[in-house]
Amino acid sequence: MSFSHLPPVIGEALAARGYEALTPVQQAVTEPKAQGRDLIVSAQTGSGKTVAFGLALADQLLGELGGSPLSESPLVLAIAPTRELALQVSRELSWLYAGAGLRIATCVGGMDASKERRNLRGGPAIVVGTPGRLRDHIERGALDLSGLVGVVLDEADEMLDMGFREDLEEILDATPETRRTLLFSATMPRPIERLAERYQRNALRLSLVGETRGHGDIAYQAISVGPSEIENAVVNLLRFHEAETAICFCATRESVRRLHTTLQNRGFGVVALSGEHSQSERNQALQALRDRRARVCVATDVAARGIDLPTLSLVIHVEIPRDAETLQHRSGRTGRAGKKGIAAIVVPHNRRRRVEGMLRGARIEAEWIDAPSPEAIRQKDRTRLIERLTAPREIEEYDRELAGELMARMTPEDIAAALVQAHRAEMPEPEELLANTPEAREKAKAERHRPGFEDVVWFRMDIGRRHNAEPRWILPLICRRGHITRNEIGAIRIGQHESWFQVPRAVAGKFADAIQRTASPEDEQDAIAIVEAPDGPRVEARQNRKHGGGGKVHARPLGKKPGGGFKGKPSGGKPGGKPGAKPGGKPFGKGKPFKAKGKPARP
Repeated sequence: MSFSHLPPVIGEALAARGYEALTPVQQAVTEPKAQGRDLIVSAQTGSGKTVAFGLALADQLLGELGGSPLSESPLVLAIAPTRELALQVSRELSWLYAGAGLRIATCVGGMDASKERRNLRGGPAIVVGTPGRLRDHIERGALDLSGLVGVVLDEADEMLDMGFREDLEEILDATPETRRTLLFSATMPRPIERLAERYQRNALRLSLVGETRGHGDIAYQAISVGPSEIENAVVNLLRFHEAETAICFCATRESVRRLHTTLQNRGFGVVALSGEHSQSERNQALQALRDRRARVCVATDVAARGIDLPTLSLVIHVEIPRDAETLQHRSGRTGRAGKKGIAAIVVPHNRRRRVEGMLRGARIEAEWIDAPSPEAIRQKDRTRLIERLTAPREIEEYDRELAGELMARMTPEDIAAALVQAHRAEMPEPEELLANTPEAREKAKAERHRPGFEDVVWFRMDIGRRHNAEPRWILPLICRRGHITRNEIGAIRIGQHESWFQVPRAVAGKFADAIQRTASPEDEQDAIAIVEAPDGPRVEARQNRKHGGGGKVHARPLGKKPGGGFKGKPSGGKPGGKPGAKPGGKPFGKGKPFKAKGKPARP
């Protein structure tokens, strides 16, 4: 394709980079109707947006420079939500404007601020940064925005989600009114539109999202699994696809730590990215992925913003995204620049409806499938291994001599088997998964019952989550009151106002007698009413479903008001407080859960 409508230095850079044609978003921002105007661009992650805003501002930027590589004050300001994305933008603009010789300064958190101030004094034409660090440089007088001809807000929706509204407004208020404002965002919620109304003039709206939010280059898969088998499903997905690079998304730092350890123990080359890692650690992790020393990255949503890995072909949503926009941003890490990618959502059975609703709202069609079985993985391994070993290659003479020695000592079949075994030893073993049928799930549930608990009696306690009830202190309390050991206590279910537990029928009579003898209104724990509950917690759950409880157990003692029959407020602290804490945060002594007032409730 000819780039004659672009400045020659830009056209040469694109050709040298291997561009044969502009992407749709790049073509749209360079059309005559977009020249010199403010732009609101809705385009998918990975559609070439970074180069697009470099092209959109090229005429003005190069015209202001007039052939000089230096500028008295910055001419273009690009704002990105994260360090990685800002550094990626800086790299893209560097090769795009390399022929013009202009300077680019990067200002991001986690870097040496004094070095950044020296770079700003060096006459950069373009400044790229994150909102917090840019605002800091403006307030210190190190960044002069009076000469700007253009401002770019990249991933504007994510910046607002991350709480950067105030920073953005202060930065934009410091820019001249004559500047162009280019707003790029994968989604266009109402807060973005309000920002555009305030800081743009007669903006041209360019929407290149299409009818579906998902890329045409991304195949979406929803993997239905049991809630306890999420990690095993992730292991099998990684083994089945054997992607050159894969990202596993988790919701929290703790989840990242746990999954990173799990995959590391199973033999995967894996790195982690979350908010607890320093910039140096993040750079090392990304470099390990680029160098192929690691093939899997476990990350939180924010930590993975701006990651650009050309070999990334698999995204696994280990924990369900909070909304359709997060699903889109996560998945957009793959399927970039025309390459194909897979986005797999691991869906526990009890979350299927929520995911189906999210996919419908996002207008994304996903294929619902089971997690890969060990048999399917081994078949894939077989195909991949044969392709790898039979691929044409140059063989050194030394290697041929060694092969001759082996042939003299072993049969060809034994040599081939040893080679296959050596290759298999490098691959983590796939996990056995529960068959994805209701019958299989019920069977597995039955098999998980402990021996001796086939016939049990349910008992109820007049305490629950509202009183900060926890198994760790309920268990010793039951043992002491009922004169039994912890091995004679089965499942424990904690509701909002009540808790239930199982005792084998063989010892239930003895246990009930001991409970009656040890009841004492003088002691706060011995005052807790414990009675037999013939119907168990299931009756309470059905009652709540009838009243719109969604199937969750929000229990309360039969015939009593919420509170378990105790007068006054329970002293377990505010909702959401630390377990076993009084109001004010002081813990109870000797593991006592709360101070009960009045006499215990009797059934």
